[in-house]
Amino acid sequence: MLFESFLQYLQYEKNYSTHTVSAYENDLLQFKQFICGENEFNPLDVDTLIIRRWIVSLMGEGYSSLSVNRKISSLKSFFRYLCKYKYIESNPVKKITGPKVSKYLPYFVKDKDMDSLLLELDAQNTFDSERDKTILDVFYSTGMRCAELIGLKDEDVDFGAQLIKVTGKRNKQRLIPFSLSLKDVLQAYVAVRDEEIQSEEKQNFFLRKDGRPLSKNIVYNIVKKRLSGVPNLSKKSPHVLRHTFATSMLNNGADLNAVKELLGHASLSSTEVYTHTTFEELKKTYHQAHPRA
Repeated sequence: MLFESFLQYLQYEKNYSTHTVSAYENDLLQFKQFICGENEFNPLDVDTLIIRRWIVSLMGEGYSSLSVNRKISSLKSFFRYLCKYKYIESNPVKKITGPKVSKYLPYFVKDKDMDSLLLELDAQNTFDSERDKTILDVFYSTGMRCAELIGLKDEDVDFGAQLIKVTGKRNKQRLIPFSLSLKDVLQAYVAVRDEEIQSEEKQNFFLRKDGRPLSKNIVYNIVKKRLSGVPNLSKKSPHVLRHTFATSMLNNGADLNAVKELLGHASLSSTEVYTHTTFEELKKTYHQAHPRA
């Protein structure tokens, strides 16, 4: 089937992550269901009009502009693949444009609130609190993604050089430096972990009490629970802490390109969204501080 060969192409030739390939598969199966249901899919039956009808139906079902544009992107990649390998002669998605996406400012936690939160966890002195505090501190201090944190191994953390090796999207690796204070936090967690979990076959750096690796849902729930006490924060997720890292770096004078490299962004445009946040903070400071503001 064409879908299967395309997904294998993404996984083995383009080196996309399992999560990304799964997202492409869901989008394509949703499109197939719309145009032909359980019948055999034929790319020659697809034209611009059908694709536009699909977009209208997605918007009617309540999908956000961002989600619809991602699905269109999946479809464009699929039909580019079909053209490249001569399954079809023309690309029906080539001239399709998605709905306009309204700009948004990323949610983030203020530095003073993060300090208070980490201090509060510091006082609890249990395996869960030690691990959860370390997870929050790693997100806040490095800006790594949730999947990157889950995939960390002991050998990825170099305490001597104060560097963490992170495997990001498309298996690209990068090195992220960390501070002396985070080094202390990481070493304290390892000491508690190794005392709590006696197994010699620890597969990951962050673990559950029974020695098994953490899942995405567990990390999400940990962060959501721990951020619940932060005032005026309507969204609580690992990505909010990634936003917090980037915003804090830029607010304190970091170079935009340096932040891009630390976050593992492929293009500068992905990082530039945080400059809007820092600008909003500057405006707020101006209006609070200037006598004629």
